Amino acid sequence: MSSGSASEQLEEVRRRAESILASSGSAQDVKAEVQTMASTPLPLPEKYRQLGVETMLRENTAGRNKQEVLDSLRRLVKALSVLEKYGCNLTNPARPKYWRNVKHNNPTFKRTVDSIEGGRRVLFLFGYTNQQIDGLSFPEEVTEPDAEKVAALTLEVMTFRAEVDMVLQGTHPQPEFFKDIIPSVIQQDTLVSDAVPILPVEEHQKKDIPQALSPSPTQLQGGQQLLTPTTDDPPAVGDCNLCGGPSSLVCPSCEKKPFCDACDDFFHRHPARANHKRDKIQNTKQETCSICGISPVHAQCFTCAQSLCLNCDKLFHSHPDRKGHSRNVITPAKTSSPSLSPWECAHCTTVNEMRAVLCTTCERPRLATAASNVQESLVSVSPNTEWQCKSCTVMNQGSSILCEVCERPRLATRPPAPSMLSSPGSLSESGTKQWMCQFCTFENTKPALVCVMCNQPCKDPAGVSLPQSLQQTPTSAAKDQPQPGVKPKPKPRVGMEMKRQMMMRDDGLSLINQIREAEKRGVSPEEVYAAICMSGGSNPCDWLTSELPHLLDEICAMAASVQLNYKAGDSGTQLEVVRDGQEAERSGPNDTGGGVKLSRAEAKLAWLAAGGDTQRAVRQLLRDRQFKMRELHSLGFRDVLRCEEALRQSGGEMRGALSLLQRPLLEQFHQRIWGEQPEPPIDPKHPDKQRMCRRLLALYELPSWGRCELVLSLLQEPDVTYSLEDVVHAVKESPDKDFIRRLLNNECPCCLCIFPRSKMQSLTSCQCSVCHECFRQHFTIAVRDKHIRDMVCPVCSGPDINDPELMDSYFSTLDIQLRVCLESDVYDLFHKKLTEQALMKDPKFLWCYHCTYGFINEGDQLKVTCLSCQKSFCAQCKKPWEPQHQDLSCEQFQQWKRENDPEYQRQGLAGYLRDNGITCPSCRFVYALTKGGCMHFSCSQCRYQFCSGCNNPYHKTVCKTPQCNFPGLHAHHPRDCLFYLRDWEPPRLQHLLQKCGVEFNTDPSDGAQTDACCVMEQKDEAGQQIDSPCGAQTQPGQAGLCEKHYREYLVSLINAHSLDPALLYDLQELTRACDRHQVDKQKGEAEDDNAYHARLLKKVMEVPLGEKVPRNK
Repeated sequence: MSSGSASEQLEEVRRRAESILASSGSAQDVKAEVQTMASTPLPLPEKYRQLGVETMLRENTAGRNKQEVLDSLRRLVKALSVLEKYGCNLTNPARPKYWRNVKHNNPTFKRTVDSIEGGRRVLFLFGYTNQQIDGLSFPEEVTEPDAEKVAALTLEVMTFRAEVDMVLQGTHPQPEFFKDIIPSVIQQDTLVSDAVPILPVEEHQKKDIPQALSPSPTQLQGGQQLLTPTTDDPPAVGDCNLCGGPSSLVCPSCEKKPFCDACDDFFHRHPARANHKRDKIQNTKQETCSICGISPVHAQCFTCAQSLCLNCDKLFHSHPDRKGHSRNVITPAKTSSPSLSPWECAHCTTVNEMRAVLCTTCERPRLATAASNVQESLVSVSPNTEWQCKSCTVMNQGSSILCEVCERPRLATRPPAPSMLSSPGSLSESGTKQWMCQFCTFENTKPALVCVMCNQPCKDPAGVSLPQSLQQTPTSAAKDQPQPGVKPKPKPRVGMEMKRQMMMRDDGLSLINQIREAEKRGVSPEEVYAAICMSGGSNPCDWLTSELPHLLDEICAMAASVQLNYKAGDSGTQLEVVRDGQEAERSGPNDTGGGVKLSRAEAKLAWLAAGGDTQRAVRQLLRDRQFKMRELHSLGFRDVLRCEEALRQSGGEMRGALSLLQRPLLEQFHQRIWGEQPEPPIDPKHPDKQRMCRRLLALYELPSWGRCELVLSLLQEPDVTYSLEDVVHAVKESPDKDFIRRLLNNECPCCLCIFPRSKMQSLTSCQCSVCHECFRQHFTIAVRDKHIRDMVCPVCSGPDINDPELMDSYFSTLDIQLRVCLESDVYDLFHKKLTEQALMKDPKFLWCYHCTYGFINEGDQLKVTCLSCQKSFCAQCKKPWEPQHQDLSCEQFQQWKRENDPEYQRQGLAGYLRDNGITCPSCRFVYALTKGGCMHFSCSQCRYQFCSGCNNPYHKTVCKTPQCNFPGLHAHHPRDCLFYLRDWEPPRLQHLLQKCGVEFNTDPSDGAQTDACCVMEQKDEAGQQIDSPCGAQTQPGQAGLCEKHYREYLVSLINAHSLDPALLYDLQELTRACDRHQVDKQKGEAEDDNAYHARLLKKVMEVPLGEKVPRNK
């Protein structure tokens, strides 16, 4: 193929593959195109447009020996496979959720892409150009990746990986393109490809090999020479091309020559023939046993030239003379033999070696599929629980990824049992049998029914299908002689696999026991492993306790000696590490400064990193110290001696060393912070404005530099009266200077002083604000000298706490405010009054008639004795207790007093009015007072304000009554309240009583005073509420009372009999009553006054009388 045609073919394949990959994002869809591009005979610069293939190969393989180059190429293949995954994810229509980011702390990324040179450059080409702290990401403005660009780059990554993989396998068709880049690998592959496989037969049989295997070159695709075996006499149809036995496979790449299973294994093990695909030979007639002639052939004996079935083989070869015959077990061959050729991973498409069990890139097992891997990952157990290895059944910790014994990955399935080579028989010389465990592939010895490695039971206890033994029974020299006419059969390998497994099992169990014992003593597994390498068979834990400190001191001394030798000698010479007269080992220069000082902690870390190797530990220790010294030097610490001393004191920790080195630098700062000298105040007129701004930022946590400048400008204004703290607090609220001035200038309505808003306080019930001092003094005086209901706003006297719901919410929030401003004794008194206020709501709570003490009465008797004054009173009528009240109701007792008590009779109606005095509707406290005078009554016990005529509450602000907008002090009175009836003349009241048939008195009782009214009433004298007699002049015909109290007496009779005063209303009074009760008063067009009056009277009387009006009889 010419260069022009190859280029054109490559471009055509490239365009087709890029189109497929950009649309589907699946590597399987372009597998054939990638293989074609990898096999195209073009130089690397012409084949790869975006990838610097030659640069990547040179960077990853430069200056290394052959084995290190091979390892580097394998790492490169793994990294390219992961990069291929990144590219496929970006071109896939269903991209992963986190496709925009690549994290550096990803273990897979660290182990693959980050471990090679040029890996991050490929990610940069993909579009990960934004550098972050923990990884790479696409720029924020990029919403979708460039599918065509990513597809082209991914295709080159796949092609490059396929070519490197073929170079490793030795199957690359153009190895000369890599000769100048990796000459050691290419030359080695050339030598291997020219070799001729020699079967391991006896010395006396080697003379027949040239006749059976004479090399004849065959031209393959790509110009590579392949040596294929030829025979002088072509074998008969159905015979193996090498041994002449029955053939089961045919290789089309080897001129369709047939092979048996054993010869096919040896012949195609060569790297040049490892990728040959073989086909199964379809036998038209099945061969039968040569003894019974019925059963199919199970084994072929080369010693006695017999083809025997299973039963005949057991019987025939059970004879002692035929026990050591060499037999070949015949198993059905597959159409193709993927186990004998390189295989491709179903998950990452990496082509692996023939003998590889796990994929070299993703470490998945050979038989695992993509679907099974997904299903297995979905049903995997929690990473925090222990998991059992499916290969060796060892229980591992939940955080481990690989098995501690066999180092297989956690999600790897149980590997299939390898196909057994042809063995001479299932019986050894001693007659014992062996069986292979189907779980861990360990060879166990009969009669054991449980595997000694994994404790799993035998799957075939009968021993019918047990595998052949790997050991070969030695036979006599006569039996080793080949039979005439039969070509030699290679001897099976001696069973070293079983010995290796036993040794691995013993070593593994011993190491596990030592690690478990060490963990109980606080020793890590790394220390145990390193101690085992040094202890020479003794207990590693004891060795770590007794010998490790001396070894660490020796490592430190050796490192210091190496450093001194290096400084004393020529700077160009190599360092020599000499220990105990051993041979000197070369090391590179590690200059960490003169007089290097190393600690045991650093030596221990280096010793563990070196796996217990003292020489490597010394080099590692010097490299670590050099790296730390360079890092400290980059941070500005140039004193080498001080850096080394800091590292020694901190045990090699950079954080501790930095703390020790920074401490002297911060000494002045610490002294200024912790010193006793006070901090100088901030001077707004200081010439260094920036310094003042920095201090403001540090001390007051202002949000910006501009706010600091605003604070200084406000403090520099003339006639400033506010403090720095007030200005800072206001500036934090807003950057507006006018708004800040309003915050700083607020007048207290109580003391009329100017305060900032931050020093003003307000209640939650109103918008009034007072200064802190006025707020505290107001409520201190209210708590000490006033009632609990007087604790309202000092400005607006709000809220109206006659409402029980509003009162509870108000005091709950007031308690929080008073807690921080009142003194402790005043605050305790406030809580005491709140408690009394809550007790008064209890229906069993009683106020004493004789004193001001209150208590809860748990009994049900009428007679109650005060706990304070020890005097008794009635619990129902609240009158002083008298013996005549016993066994009488309150009404019966009052009637008895009117008829039999001379003192009561002497007082006449004044005593009646006193007994029917004022009762507080809130606390039920009884006052022996009349209702005459001001109807606005304030209870001295609970400060409840109500009307003494109807017991309705007085409101200081707008109440909840519909259509009421009156903002001042007011109450809503019913039409039968004394508030309205006290304006009626006594004859009109008497007319209402006479109309309803109620009797009333007009003459005073016998012995009653007729000069002045003796009814007790509450009077306001010098700001104090005092109870005293009325003293007004009495009038004739008014029962010895003044006109005011006589009206009260008549109204009490009207209320006691629930008489409706609307019966005497005229038309004007009816219209006013309709306005109060919101009744329609519109007069009809043809309606006369009498009908209009009757209709309004009916509507007004439909409105009920007062519910709370006292109606005592």
